[in-house]
Amino acid sequence: MRLLATVAHAPPPLSVDFFLTTPRPPDMSIDEPTSKPEIFARVLKGVLRPLVKALIAHGVTVPAVYRLLKELYVEVAETEFPLDDRRPTDSRIHLLTGVHRKDIRSIREAGYEDASASRLRMAAITNLVGRWLGDPETTDAQGAPLPLPRQSDSGPSFEALAASVSRDTRPRTLLDALIQQGLVRFDSATGMVRLDPEAVVGPAELGQKVHFFGQNVGDHIAAATDNLLAEAEKAPFLERAVFYNRLTPGSVDAIEASARALGTEALGTLNRIAFAHQQADEALPEASQRFRFGVFFFRVDEGPSDVADEGNAGADAGPAARPATDDAPDDATGAATGRTGGDDGRD
Repeated sequence: MRLLATVAHAPPPLSVDFFLTTPRPPDMSIDEPTSKPEIFARVLKGVLRPLVKALIAHGVTVPAVYRLLKELYVEVAETEFPLDDRRPTDSRIHLLTGVHRKDIRSIREAGYEDASASRLRMAAITNLVGRWLGDPETTDAQGAPLPLPRQSDSGPSFEALAASVSRDTRPRTLLDALIQQGLVRFDSATGMVRLDPEAVVGPAELGQKVHFFGQNVGDHIAAATDNLLAEAEKAPFLERAVFYNRLTPGSVDAIEASARALGTEALGTLNRIAFAHQQADEALPEASQRFRFGVFFFRVDEGPSDVADEGNAGADAGPAARPATDDAPDDATGAATGRTGGDDGRD
């Protein structure tokens, strides 16, 4: 993986692929080469820290995670690392994963859990909301969702919309689920159902929250992993981020407000584009692909810091990195868009 470090007073052009600023990650300078497993293990600790926080908060202990990891190691080794398109033997999986052969045998005999069942259980609600926000018949000129009559003999209605996304779930069941999640309001006096666009930021029920946590984070990590493992210049997936530090809370509040507005606009626009394509593609035999496009914003208070001390650490993105300018101050902070497994900064 080759990375580009940028140090500048002004934000660099958007063609920059990855940005790291001070302080420097420990023991990862160009003078101290390390093995791939060692480098990745250091990064993995930071990646796993918020996940471990969620696991502890939900009562998932280390033995439970270890059992799950063993099963996943065996499954991924079997499905993602075949040898000449042949099913790998228990011995090969043992060499790849370090899992004991006895455990490998029992795991393979038990079979692997089909994760698609969980996705299908959530599909009706997400498809309904997506269609409501994407169909020109159920949105106004600005793309905002129109209130729908629960039933109607002509024109769009909630029940017609519900029937278009699921034949197995009754419209009343979907309506109750959406009301419970706080996504819609139903006025029994007028018979109108209103989708709350401000509430469409995630479900309230724990099971659905965990489901979307897994789907969103899982696809993001899958994209980043494919980019990481791809050859240089051939990262297959869009993965970009903007990063700044040394900002006041008020400044980050303003930036976050802009990010939410821009992100919501981007999601709404892409939803309408995807809906139009789905309407055109759904009867085609080759219509077998899915995609996920997401936005996120994260902020954290790093506490008071001595700018001079922090600047002494320098800016470093690993073995392939070099500062963009030799005379730039150590504490300068720039911004860029990032893609894991990106360019090495050469023209």
